[in-house]
Amino acid sequence: METELQAFLEQLEGLYSTLLVQARNLLLPSRLYQIGILVGVFVVATVLRHWAGNRMLDWMRTLEGWPKWRLRVLLIIQKRLRLIFFTLLAWAATWTMQAITTFPSRSYLLELFATISLALLLVSLAARFVHNPALRRIVTWALWIYVTLYYIGLIDETTKLLDGLAISFGDFRLSLLAILKALVVTGLLFTVARIIAGTASGRIRRAEHMSPSMQVLAIKMLQIVLFGAAFFIGLKAVGFDLTGLAVLSGAIGVGIGFGLQKVISNLVSGVIILLDKSIKPGDVISIGETFGWINALTARYVSITTRDGKEYLIPNEDLITGQVVNWSHSNEYVRLDIYFGTAYGDDPHVVRKLAIEAASSVNRVLSFKAPVCHIVGFGDSSVDYILRFWIRDPTEGLTNIRGNVYLALWDAFKENGISIPFPQREVKVLEGSELATRALD
Repeated sequence: METELQAFLEQLEGLYSTLLVQARNLLLPSRLYQIGILVGVFVVATVLRHWAGNRMLDWMRTLEGWPKWRLRVLLIIQKRLRLIFFTLLAWAATWTMQAITTFPSRSYLLELFATISLALLLVSLAARFVHNPALRRIVTWALWIYVTLYYIGLIDETTKLLDGLAISFGDFRLSLLAILKALVVTGLLFTVARIIAGTASGRIRRAEHMSPSMQVLAIKMLQIVLFGAAFFIGLKAVGFDLTGLAVLSGAIGVGIGFGLQKVISNLVSGVIILLDKSIKPGDVISIGETFGWINALTARYVSITTRDGKEYLIPNEDLITGQVVNWSHSNEYVRLDIYFGTAYGDDPHVVRKLAIEAASSVNRVLSFKAPVCHIVGFGDSSVDYILRFWIRDPTEGLTNIRGNVYLALWDAFKENGISIPFPQREVKVLEGSELATRALD
């Protein structure tokens, strides 16, 4: 431990000495005026940025018909105008100085800063391929630091310093340099895996011979394989021993398996749902009091959106163990029933005919599956009927179509003098009762 600490201090001292030499070189007369030129270049670039940036924004606001990707590119350029102007002016100053004098030392600093600024510009543009804003910021700053250290000649000293910051567990040694390498390699592999997964997912979704549930299953399996391979390959590439990691993960898996029974059950249930194709995105289902259409199938839950805009996240296990009504499992046709009653004085034959005509007049009711109406009983106050009709668009709602049919029945019965009775009670006061006595008084 003391030996490693001593080595780390020596490396830190070496890096400090190198930085001190670099700082002293900046005080040379040939470097001071180059620093002055760079300061002037930065000031001019800042002025040009404010002048051109505002005009560029005003011009972009007039481009209403342009595609979004072009506007996005223009906005990226607008935000980096200072760096663009600084790079151009720095290279112009470098080439001018090289044309004036033949001494490389008199343009060395200008060329160094021009090269670094160009590298920083390219890094900031390339980092736009990282979609996550936080991750993009981390990648950008990490590459900027690496590029700067590389061009000023401090990459070797920094590498040794990072490798000196390490901890040891027996034969296993973990340094800060190894961690950074693992993060970089794994990040690159994850980026490649994400690009491949995105391209393959698009092709799978366009495969007409595959059902929606099989498409979701294939995409999820592909993502698991690609990202899992990227993770383990990244660790192996930087020298991590995966044998110990496998043993450790097995022990951890046994330990936490009992605490994650529900999670694992939902994962397995999700795979079963995708395999047996019992439900798929776009299906209209009812589970308990929840009625809506399936928005997405995930590894742990199913997203169901109801007619009132609420989104319910139903665990996969509930769909496997509970009773689920799939209104569009094998076909889109759905039969609906509504009940009503009419007075005993109304002709049942006329009532049935009017009910069928009223249901057929509603837009969403199917005509080739004609509505039917039957008597289902003789109630205390009415003759009871059932009206059955078919629709093929349950995603448009069930309550609204029932309401439209009821409204059509109301209009048809009112026009033809059919009455809808309601319970009536006749109250008689018996002679000699207390109520009758009070009434006489």
